[in-house]
Amino acid sequence: MPPSDIERIAAIDDPYLLLRTATERLNAAQQEVTELARLRRRVIQKLHAQGMSYAQIAQAAGLTRGRIHQIRHTGPAPEGAFLGTGTITLATPLKREATNARPVVAMEDVAAAKRLEDLARGFGLSMELEHVPLGGEIDLNRPNLIVICGPKLSPVMGALYETDPVLDWVKDGAWTLRDTRTGTIYRSGSDSDPARPVDYAYLGRLPRPDGKGNVLVFTGIHPQGTLGVVQLITTEIATLWGQAGDGRFSTVVGVEYDPETGEPVTAELASPLYRHEDT
Repeated sequence: MPPSDIERIAAIDDPYLLLRTATERLNAAQQEVTELARLRRRVIQKLHAQGMSYAQIAQAAGLTRGRIHQIRHTGPAPEGAFLGTGTITLATPLKREATNARPVVAMEDVAAAKRLEDLARGFGLSMELEHVPLGGEIDLNRPNLIVICGPKLSPVMGALYETDPVLDWVKDGAWTLRDTRTGTIYRSGSDSDPARPVDYAYLGRLPRPDGKGNVLVFTGIHPQGTLGVVQLITTEIATLWGQAGDGRFSTVVGVEYDPETGEPVTAELASPLYRHEDT
């Protein structure tokens, strides 16, 4: 019988390597426990939504009703999986500063990343931050990846958005979003005449180029739209999870914002949420 992880780690002679290896294994085990707890709550909620009582679920699973009740109310909420599982990588784009051409991160993207990180932490998820470099090259073939970036700053992301079967990014003087089902064009209020404090944003989960998973992506036509998506996810993640689950989807988010601060006042779906398996 092969040795267990504990036996293998305990046999390491180098105390520093043992310490590092044990810490890494413990972190992995804690993430596994978190995701298993989330999965249990998800299954119980699904079975109950299908019409089973908690007593019936307990009897069928060989558990007590009290244990089912405990599982239902403890551990991370299932809707956290809308963001991903375990450790999530969040990528935000570098942009070239207008005055001296230095690479910088937009203030709105910094705020969006921080708010999303706080949300993830509340679901027992950890988050690592990185940047889409100038030029837009990014490896999309990774699990649990979220990218805040549009087609303007990254040809790689532009190619990914083109896989969407319903929504298109269109450059018509200014960038717009087009719903090919309804023909509706979503144009930012700042690009309209007269200007209005309204923006639109894309939110979706699209297939990785290698076909081995999906990438959660979003971005506003302008930065105010990006902040609006984060507000929508933060306040409506349970609804989004109920509609899209962990499958592929896309939707347009409409955002009204304070013209003085750029902070979202309201954020809601402006188009239907299209589940790509249904298109």
